[in-house]
Amino acid sequence: MADKRDYYEVLGIAKGASEDEIKKAYRKLAKKYHPDVNKAPDAEEKFKEINEAYEVLSDPQKRATYDQFGFAGMDGGAGFNGFSAGGFDDLGDIFSSFFGGDMGFGGRSTRANTGPMRGDDLLKRLEIDFMEACFGTTKTIRLNVDETCTACGGTGAASPSDIETCSTCRGRGSILTQQRSILGVVQSQRVCPDCGGTGKHIRKVCPKCAGKGYETKAQTVEVKIPQGINSGQRLRVAGKGGRGANGGPNGDLYLEILVRPHEKFIRDGKNIMLEIPVTAVDATLGTTLDVPTINGEVSMKIPAGTQEGTQLRLKGEGVPDPRGGKPGDQLCTVRIKIDKKLTSKEKQLYEQLRELEGKPGKENIWDRFMKSFGM
Repeated sequence: MADKRDYYEVLGIAKGASEDEIKKAYRKLAKKYHPDVNKAPDAEEKFKEINEAYEVLSDPQKRATYDQFGFAGMDGGAGFNGFSAGGFDDLGDIFSSFFGGDMGFGGRSTRANTGPMRGDDLLKRLEIDFMEACFGTTKTIRLNVDETCTACGGTGAASPSDIETCSTCRGRGSILTQQRSILGVVQSQRVCPDCGGTGKHIRKVCPKCAGKGYETKAQTVEVKIPQGINSGQRLRVAGKGGRGANGGPNGDLYLEILVRPHEKFIRDGKNIMLEIPVTAVDATLGTTLDVPTINGEVSMKIPAGTQEGTQLRLKGEGVPDPRGGKPGDQLCTVRIKIDKKLTSKEKQLYEQLRELEGKPGKENIWDRFMKSFGM
């Protein structure tokens, strides 16, 4: 352990460095000390040290463990046998920016993938109403989906005998070239210009898909929205994503749910929040009100002497549990409202009430307030 340098020191960065700063430092040092470029006797050891530091610091979990426990938390260090695969990916980016194509170091080269490949996953946003999110619903969405051609099975050929191996790349899908540069002779790998990376030539194309290997179809898909879903949650629709390559399956479509807000109800997890107006008389004397909930009106008792901002609970009147458990509650916040327009009779009654509160010997709300100041 005594011989090992701190990983942050190896990359020349501060302990609080961002992911981008870590990657930038690694790229710079990896390019400088790669053994195929730097012929110094200690270049390979330095490159291993740089690669080891990057593998730990670029992984959030490993980095957190290292920050807390140091090398002791690394089971004796990252322990490389040779160079890490992640490092080569970044080095490929470095050298590709200078020479183009994919790099092959130490005589290695990567073969183009000419077999079936799964398509990309796609993301689409779907807006639903507040109540639909609470109780669930079924939505019909319209999509244009690229599906494997049923006539050729995705090959794009009229028949299997119409598919032949590309003579330029011999079915590899890529060709290797050598280029002299300031770094010496660099070997690069490029997509075959004749077959476009498929490794095949088609003599006669499929008449149904015109050689594309897929057909674009307009489809309607029914999507079940579960009860209790929240904004930002995603639903997976299998096989409705980007098309596969070389006869591979489609990716998946993910629907990100956006819930439109309600005019009155506010959702907090499984609970529903609602402000309710209560008159001063009802708050003072107490009453029973029919309160709106997402399930309909429910009777709720307003206790005598209820104060402004008091929160009253209606159990079980919240959002249903998506897993079938107990629903949430509705929490009603009391807002005491004073009517600005009074009838002559109402004014008369309020005057009588004020006279009663002002009688000698009776301590009213204002008296208690002033008393709290010692007045």
